[in-house]
Amino acid sequence: MEKVNLADKFSLFNERWSPKIVGSVDDYDIKLVKLEGEFVWHKHDAEDELFFVVNGQLTMDFRDRTLDLEQGEFLIVPKGVEHRPRADRECQVMLLYQGALIMTHLMARGGRVPLTARGVAARLWRAAPPRAPRLTSGQGKPVK
Repeated sequence: MEKVNLADKFSLFNERWSPKIVGSVDDYDIKLVKLEGEFVWHKHDAEDELFFVVNGQLTMDFRDRTLDLEQGEFLIVPKGVEHRPRADRECQVMLLYQGALIMTHLMARGGRVPLTARGVAARLWRAAPPRAPRLTSGQGKPVK
């Protein structure tokens, strides 16, 4: 068991819209991400998604309304609900969702990528040279 300091982990990367795994709880990945600007409209057909605002402000657009989240607040987007996160300034967010979640952050880089298997996503992460340090070991344990 190791404690994780979120500020330390956020200091290890600068890129936006590129979640980094910092731990796991059963089949759920705990990821940190820096958001700024507007993401694409999307939904997750099989998984809920939790957004916890660590620092900054996050706006979540839904087709029928908009919710603003402040530091220390979280929102659970139920599976099947179309949403679009956005932030006027950099916002630091902790995400919690099942490891099999389709990697929608790749949608912004050229279309929907059907990566639903956790192992495939992990292999892609190891195969691509990361632009920021890895934040966890291969077993989802935090890197010191």
